[in-house]
Amino acid sequence: MPESITEWNFNAFAHTKDLKSGTLSEKVVTKKKLMVNSFAPRFFREGDKIIFSTKVTNISGSDLQVKTTLVLTDALTGKDLNSVCGVSSVALTKSIKKDKSEPFMWEIKIPEGVYAITYRIVAQGGEHSDGEEMTIPVLSNRMLVTESQPLHIKGKGEKKFTFEKLTRSGSSSTLAHHRVTLEFTSHPVWYAIQALPYMMEFPYECSEQTFNRLYANTLAHHIVESHPRIKNVFEIWSKQQPNALLSNLEKNQELKEVILQETPWVMDAKNESERKQRIALLFDFNRMANEKQRTVQKLIRMQSPNGGWPWFEGGPDNRFITQYIVTGFGKLHKTGITDNHHSLTSALQKAIVYLDERILEDYQYLLRYKVDLTKKQIGYHQIQYLYARSFFNHVELNARHKEAWKYYMQQAQTYWNTESMFMKAMIAISLHRNTDKSTPKLILQSLKENAIRHDELGMYWKQNQAMYWYEAPIEMQALMIEAFAEIEGDVSIVDDLKLWLLKNKQTNDWKTTKATADACYALLINGSNWLTETELAVIELGDITVNPNQKTDIQQESGTGYIKTSWSGKDIKPGMGHITVKKNTEGPAWGAVYWQYFENLDKITSASTQIKISKKLFKQEHSDRGPVIKPVTDKTVLLPGDKIKVRIELSTDRHLEYVHMKDMRASAFEPENVFSGYKWQDGFGYYEATKDAATHIFIEYLPRGTYVFEYPVRVTHEGIFSNGITTLQCMYAPEFSSHSEGILVKTGK
Repeated sequence: MPESITEWNFNAFAHTKDLKSGTLSEKVVTKKKLMVNSFAPRFFREGDKIIFSTKVTNISGSDLQVKTTLVLTDALTGKDLNSVCGVSSVALTKSIKKDKSEPFMWEIKIPEGVYAITYRIVAQGGEHSDGEEMTIPVLSNRMLVTESQPLHIKGKGEKKFTFEKLTRSGSSSTLAHHRVTLEFTSHPVWYAIQALPYMMEFPYECSEQTFNRLYANTLAHHIVESHPRIKNVFEIWSKQQPNALLSNLEKNQELKEVILQETPWVMDAKNESERKQRIALLFDFNRMANEKQRTVQKLIRMQSPNGGWPWFEGGPDNRFITQYIVTGFGKLHKTGITDNHHSLTSALQKAIVYLDERILEDYQYLLRYKVDLTKKQIGYHQIQYLYARSFFNHVELNARHKEAWKYYMQQAQTYWNTESMFMKAMIAISLHRNTDKSTPKLILQSLKENAIRHDELGMYWKQNQAMYWYEAPIEMQALMIEAFAEIEGDVSIVDDLKLWLLKNKQTNDWKTTKATADACYALLINGSNWLTETELAVIELGDITVNPNQKTDIQQESGTGYIKTSWSGKDIKPGMGHITVKKNTEGPAWGAVYWQYFENLDKITSASTQIKISKKLFKQEHSDRGPVIKPVTDKTVLLPGDKIKVRIELSTDRHLEYVHMKDMRASAFEPENVFSGYKWQDGFGYYEATKDAATHIFIEYLPRGTYVFEYPVRVTHEGIFSNGITTLQCMYAPEFSSHSEGILVKTGK
């Protein structure tokens, strides 16, 4: 029960076996004649100077001369720490009037090498006394910092990198090297192979998901059947290198700021690992054939008599779902995956006629209401129809349908420039397959003018973000690859488009199976064949050469060519910050150098990769215009009770998944928000967890851009405190990390 001057209601209820009952209600006041109430922080940090205070309350009914004693001991050994902590006067005496309180304060310096401090405060006045004892953990002022230098090379050649902070590491007298780790993947296209989907049964048996299962499994099976090496490599992964099939969330735990079990993503990691291990089912040809037959029969059974597919069996026919399924069958047909099953061919014929009827209805609606046919009358449904229909040009249109089809083809030729990037690619492919060779080239030229060309990220579009089906980023990029490969056949552009897909896989878990199947198909069927390369890249760190082609002591992962090696302690030299990557084969490759070291918190300088983060403190004050905030500087006076706004700014040049941010606090700051929970900000959600020494933020999906996080704290003690740093890391790709500089905070007059 809290030792406060508070009145509590005490209620009791009792009953017997024969249901006789009674109640008791009393009032209880928790108070003593002389009471000690300390305001201890949640933790101490080595090197901090703190004014440790306690309040002594006198409700004895008369004035008292009170002697208050502070005793500090090592919680582990029991050794007296008063002198080590610089406590000059252990006992303080004050006169306290009746019904009044007085503060007692000691200046304490937190020593190094002590893991926990037990304080005991005893107040005695006249015949009355009270005391308080508690153990407070002591956090180290030195921190293991992990910094990284991402490495990437686009293809054959040589590229140099400078790990600036590692090259300057000799300038700090307090810095101690812990480890330098090199990891590198010479053939990351194999990560797409690991993402090949095998879809189990869906919880909802709708037409769309039933077809998705057929589409993804059939396409993935075709890919592994077309590349026999995939089966050989997978057998090595399964039997000799099981870590290759772990989720990226589960790998490299020693290089991450927080272990997986402390995040909300344990199940995500488990699900991704299970998906990777299901690839084995793609090699079971009999099982795949049987499942395909069952799924085809189910789709045929779900089809409506008019040829359309409903969302759920027995429901009304749905135009979008039907176009979606016909488009998927068209892609399989174009890939060369044909099924001569009579019933499926008949079902597709009926679905195509159904879609022809719907486009005719659209056209007749325009004629009926006499709209201006020269203005834009084409939308997403009509464009998707033209794209779906272009896969089946061998299926003749009758005269009535052809007039509507021609009108919307003309609309696409005229108004393509008003559509989204996704729709432009669909229009370009549709026109190209129907003898228009000039308009598609204009569309591709427009797409190229609006594209972003990046040496590391390849070719992509700023609009690569998903709100609707026609903006889905993975499907959009796969469609762009299809358009550029089919219309222009420029291998260099197609390879740049493929590079963006791979870099997206580096920092994201592809959860959508149809998108993953499309992406794998785009990566493996179009452009250069990166799967055939086997020679590994050579990396130089200063005068150290890592050549996995010659070194037998460095284990390499089959397929990906992934290697990992490290150096510790005295083996680490500043010259290792000068890095060279040499590659003799085509295709992208990437990796990172991780440098881990111990340093005092207030001496840590900021570091960033493609993610940048900064931390600032602001003091909130009241004015005639309402609350205002002012930056905290060396001259700012901070007193107990003041409200501080912690502001963290972060920016990223790419989409990231599974991002963990940890913001350390000074022991003199107490967060106002002590409840953990999910929050929304700037259109995305994150989970905020408040701990004793830091606030943790878990972001499942962080779009490219700049973001500001703020949360309030209160000053609780006077002194000089280390406020620590803020760290941010992509758990899926730990090479993308950043941290702010260390801050020293002074409070009191």
